[in-house]
Amino acid sequence: MEEVILVDETDRAIGFEEKIQAHRNGGQLHRAFSVFIFDGRGRMLLQKRSTRKYHFGGLWTNACCGHPRRGEQVEDAAHRRMLEEIGFDTHLTEVHTFMYVAEDTNSDLTEREFDHVFVGQFDGFAKPQPDEIDELRWVRCEELQADLTANPDHYTPWFATAVPAVLRDHDPTG
Repeated sequence: MEEVILVDETDRAIGFEEKIQAHRNGGQLHRAFSVFIFDGRGRMLLQKRSTRKYHFGGLWTNACCGHPRRGEQVEDAAHRRMLEEIGFDTHLTEVHTFMYVAEDTNSDLTEREFDHVFVGQFDGFAKPQPDEIDELRWVRCEELQADLTANPDHYTPWFATAVPAVLRDHDPTG
Protein backbone atom coordinates (compact mmCIF):
# COMPACT_ATOMS: atom_id res chain seq x y z
CA MET A 1 0.00 0.00 0.00
CA GLU A 2 1.44 3.36 -1.01
CA GLU A 3 0.83 6.20 1.44
CA VAL A 4 1.02 9.98 1.26
CA ILE A 5 1.90 12.35 4.08
CA LEU A 6 -1.07 14.45 5.15
CA VAL A 7 -0.13 18.04 6.05
CA ASP A 8 -1.69 21.27 7.26
CA GLU A 9 -1.46 24.60 5.40
CA THR A 10 2.06 25.17 6.82
CA ASP A 11 3.30 21.77 5.53
CA ARG A 12 3.38 20.30 9.04
CA ALA A 13 2.82 16.53 8.89
CA ILE A 14 -0.44 15.54 10.58
CA GLY A 15 -0.86 11.94 9.48
CA PHE A 16 -0.77 9.41 6.66
CA GLU A 17 -3.31 8.09 4.19
CA GLU A 18 -3.40 5.51 1.44
CA LYS A 19 -2.59 7.37 -1.79
CA ILE A 20 -5.77 6.79 -3.79
CA GLN A 21 -7.96 7.36 -0.73
CA ALA A 22 -6.26 10.73 -0.17
CA HIS A 23 -7.43 11.74 -3.66
CA ARG A 24 -11.10 10.74 -3.20
CA ASN A 25 -14.06 12.81 -1.99
CA GLY A 26 -12.48 16.19 -2.66
CA GLY A 27 -9.01 15.09 -1.60
CA GLN A 28 -6.99 15.55 1.57
CA LEU A 29 -4.10 18.02 1.71
CA HIS A 30 -0.85 16.09 1.33
CA ARG A 31 2.82 16.74 0.60
CA ALA A 32 4.02 16.49 -2.98
CA PHE A 33 6.81 17.72 -5.25
CA SER A 34 7.25 18.81 -8.85
CA VAL A 35 10.60 18.69 -10.66
CA PHE A 36 11.38 21.07 -13.53
CA ILE A 37 14.40 20.23 -15.68
CA PHE A 38 16.13 22.59 -18.11
CA ASP A 39 18.93 21.83 -20.54
CA GLY A 40 21.96 24.02 -21.19
CA ARG A 41 20.08 25.79 -23.99
CA GLY A 42 17.33 26.90 -21.60
CA ARG A 43 14.69 24.46 -22.86
CA MET A 44 12.32 22.78 -20.41
CA LEU A 45 11.76 19.02 -20.38
CA LEU A 46 8.08 18.07 -20.55
CA GLN A 47 6.51 14.69 -20.12
CA LYS A 48 3.16 13.53 -21.43
CA ARG A 49 1.67 11.52 -18.59
CA SER A 50 0.82 7.97 -19.49
CA THR A 51 -2.81 7.43 -20.38
CA ARG A 52 -2.60 4.49 -17.92
CA LYS A 53 -2.00 6.86 -14.96
CA TYR A 54 -4.72 6.85 -12.30
CA HIS A 55 -5.48 10.54 -12.91
CA PHE A 56 -4.66 13.36 -15.34
CA GLY A 57 -3.40 10.79 -17.88
CA GLY A 58 -2.48 11.99 -21.37
CA LEU A 59 -1.69 15.56 -20.25
CA TRP A 60 1.63 17.38 -20.58
CA THR A 61 3.44 18.34 -17.40
CA ASN A 62 6.84 18.96 -15.79
CA ALA A 63 9.67 16.41 -15.95
CA CYS A 64 8.48 14.45 -12.93
CA CYS A 65 6.38 14.70 -9.81
CA GLY A 66 5.30 12.58 -6.90
CA HIS A 67 4.91 12.16 -3.16
CA PRO A 68 7.53 11.57 -0.47
CA ARG A 69 7.16 8.40 1.55
CA ARG A 70 6.86 8.15 5.32
CA GLY A 71 10.22 9.22 6.79
CA GLU A 72 11.61 10.36 3.41
CA GLN A 73 12.82 13.93 2.87
CA VAL A 74 11.10 15.73 -0.03
CA GLU A 75 14.32 16.26 -2.00
CA ASP A 76 15.30 12.59 -1.57
CA ALA A 77 11.87 11.62 -2.92
CA ALA A 78 12.35 13.92 -5.91
CA HIS A 79 15.65 12.23 -6.76
CA ARG A 80 14.07 8.77 -6.33
CA ARG A 81 11.18 9.61 -8.65
CA MET A 82 13.48 11.15 -11.29
CA LEU A 83 15.29 7.82 -11.53
CA GLU A 84 12.03 5.85 -11.51
CA GLU A 85 10.15 8.01 -14.05
CA ILE A 86 12.73 9.55 -16.40
CA GLY A 87 15.80 7.39 -15.82
CA PHE A 88 18.32 10.01 -14.72
CA ASP A 89 19.25 12.09 -11.71
CA THR A 90 20.77 15.55 -11.40
CA HIS A 91 21.37 18.26 -8.80
CA LEU A 92 18.13 19.94 -7.70
CA THR A 93 17.36 23.25 -6.02
CA GLU A 94 14.06 23.89 -4.27
CA VAL A 95 12.73 27.20 -5.61
CA HIS A 96 9.33 27.57 -3.95
CA THR A 97 6.18 25.88 -2.62
CA PHE A 98 2.50 26.36 -3.33
CA MET A 99 -0.84 24.76 -2.57
CA TYR A 100 -3.43 23.86 -5.15
CA VAL A 101 -6.60 21.87 -5.69
CA ALA A 102 -7.39 20.22 -9.02
CA GLU A 103 -10.26 17.89 -9.89
CA ASP A 104 -9.88 15.27 -12.61
CA THR A 105 -13.35 14.68 -14.01
CA ASN A 106 -12.19 11.56 -15.91
CA SER A 107 -11.15 9.72 -12.74
CA ASP A 108 -13.30 11.58 -10.19
CA LEU A 109 -10.12 12.10 -8.14
CA THR A 110 -8.87 15.38 -6.66
CA GLU A 111 -5.34 16.61 -6.12
CA ARG A 112 -5.10 18.71 -2.94
CA GLU A 113 -1.40 19.24 -2.53
CA PHE A 114 1.26 21.25 -0.76
CA ASP A 115 3.76 21.14 -3.62
CA HIS A 116 7.53 21.63 -3.30
CA VAL A 117 9.01 22.82 -6.60
CA PHE A 118 12.54 21.80 -7.59
CA VAL A 119 14.62 22.90 -10.57
CA GLY A 120 17.61 21.16 -12.14
CA GLN A 121 19.67 21.02 -15.30
CA PHE A 122 20.37 17.97 -17.45
CA ASP A 123 21.89 17.63 -20.91
CA GLY A 124 21.94 13.86 -21.36
CA PHE A 125 19.43 11.30 -22.52
CA ALA A 126 16.34 10.39 -20.53
CA LYS A 127 15.03 6.83 -20.27
CA PRO A 128 11.30 7.31 -19.59
CA GLN A 129 9.36 4.58 -17.79
CA PRO A 130 6.51 3.62 -20.19
CA ASP A 131 4.04 3.00 -17.34
CA GLU A 132 4.58 6.61 -16.25
CA ILE A 133 5.29 8.53 -19.46
CA ASP A 134 3.90 8.32 -23.00
CA GLU A 135 6.25 10.93 -24.49
CA LEU A 136 9.04 13.39 -23.62
CA ARG A 137 9.99 16.61 -25.36
CA TRP A 138 12.22 19.65 -24.86
CA VAL A 139 10.50 22.98 -25.42
CA ARG A 140 11.66 26.58 -25.50
CA CYS A 141 10.06 28.58 -22.71
CA GLU A 142 8.51 31.14 -25.08
CA GLU A 143 6.83 28.34 -27.05
CA LEU A 144 5.60 26.75 -23.85
CA GLN A 145 4.07 29.97 -22.55
CA ALA A 146 2.28 30.54 -25.86
CA ASP A 147 0.93 26.98 -25.93
CA LEU A 148 -0.16 27.14 -22.28
CA THR A 149 -2.21 30.20 -23.17
CA ALA A 150 -3.64 28.71 -26.38
CA ASN A 151 -4.20 25.15 -25.08
CA PRO A 152 -4.42 25.10 -21.28
CA ASP A 153 -6.44 21.87 -21.35
CA HIS A 154 -3.38 20.03 -22.78
CA TYR A 155 -1.51 20.51 -19.47
CA THR A 156 -1.91 19.36 -15.88
CA PRO A 157 -3.38 21.98 -13.54
CA TRP A 158 -0.37 22.02 -11.19
CA PHE A 159 2.00 22.56 -14.10
CA ALA A 160 0.05 25.55 -15.41
CA THR A 161 0.06 26.99 -11.88
CA ALA A 162 3.78 26.42 -11.22
CA VAL A 163 5.29 27.47 -14.59
CA PRO A 164 4.96 31.26 -14.18
CA ALA A 165 6.74 31.22 -10.81
CA VAL A 166 9.43 28.80 -12.05
CA LEU A 167 10.18 31.01 -15.03
CA ARG A 168 10.06 34.17 -12.89
CA ASP A 169 12.34 32.81 -10.17
CA HIS A 170 14.73 30.68 -12.24
CA ASP A 171 16.82 31.79 -15.19
CA PRO A 172 16.79 28.68 -17.43
CA THR A 173 19.86 29.91 -19.31
CA GLY A 174 21.89 30.57 -16.16
